[in-house]
Amino acid sequence: MSNDFYALILAGGSGERFWPLSRKATPKQLLRLFSSQSLVEETVRRLDGFVPQENTLILTNHEQEAAIRALLPEHPENNILAEPAKRDTAAAIALGVGIIAARNPSATMVVLPADHRIANKAAFQADLQSAATIAQTSGDLIAIGITPTWACPGFGYIERGREIENFEAYEVIRFREKPDPDLAETFVRSGNFYWNAGIFIWSVNSILTAFNRHAPDLAEFVAALRHSSDKKKLLSERFQSLRKTSIDYAIMEKASRAIVKPARFDWDDVGSWTALSKYLEQLPGNNAANCPVTLEAASNNIVFSDSKLHIVLLGVNDLVVVQTADATLVCHRHDVEKIKKLVQLIPEELQ
Repeated sequence: MSNDFYALILAGGSGERFWPLSRKATPKQLLRLFSSQSLVEETVRRLDGFVPQENTLILTNHEQEAAIRALLPEHPENNILAEPAKRDTAAAIALGVGIIAARNPSATMVVLPADHRIANKAAFQADLQSAATIAQTSGDLIAIGITPTWACPGFGYIERGREIENFEAYEVIRFREKPDPDLAETFVRSGNFYWNAGIFIWSVNSILTAFNRHAPDLAEFVAALRHSSDKKKLLSERFQSLRKTSIDYAIMEKASRAIVKPARFDWDDVGSWTALSKYLEQLPGNNAANCPVTLEAASNNIVFSDSKLHIVLLGVNDLVVVQTADATLVCHRHDVEKIKKLVQLIPEELQ
């Protein structure tokens, strides 16, 4: 890929669903769930040989900035940016677009969440290359679509239309918000829907045009940032007043034409303890763990110990047990989606 290709990694999520392992200062993207590297490190390394480090921006927030810099000490200092406030993905991407446009107005860029699991680096880079070619030749906004493996109600969906010849991609009929379970089942059965992975590719010129057309308030911020001689000051003064909305709602759903490129790489959002369980050691009785366990009349449990303590389960089923130095979680595996709300009830020093 040429020096005209840039990456914007979004690494400011809170990750409450992985409490007590995740905290405000150490959310999911900073955790080592699959290897000796955190998810944000894995995301950066996945771009090696494809996007130069000097073209890779990492956008986080003040609570996590120090941890990101500590994990990536060799990353260019000015390429790690902290949002002054959490304003959702439209404002975050506008910030990145403004910085990249100031550096290279002819650039093509990819937007990547920092907390996904993608093991096949070669297939991932090949798909980005193909999507970048479409973006450069057509001027369209490209979204990466994931072929659904089940009717998940927790993802947004993309409905495909006419195939784009020679590119293994499709025009987008519409973006759909997170559906209820029955509607998700209808989407998957139709064979015309993809999960929205939150991975986007476009030329800087195309996304600037889209902001001007569909989100003029954000376009004005992008223009001010692009031409500012003191970008840190402008961010501190103006970013927190930007409206809080997603890039899907602000831009992608309103675009005159968007393209979905089906992913050929493996992908997992790994959004909960139950989703993580398949990557842990599989034990008798459909139990899964990352640490030594003794099991007696126990089945379908998920066990995770930060310090790899020995955990014993007797006569219990369908539990999630997570142990850290200062907190322990025990919940029914069907209640893991409630952990995010539960965190608000926990003493602040443990959040």
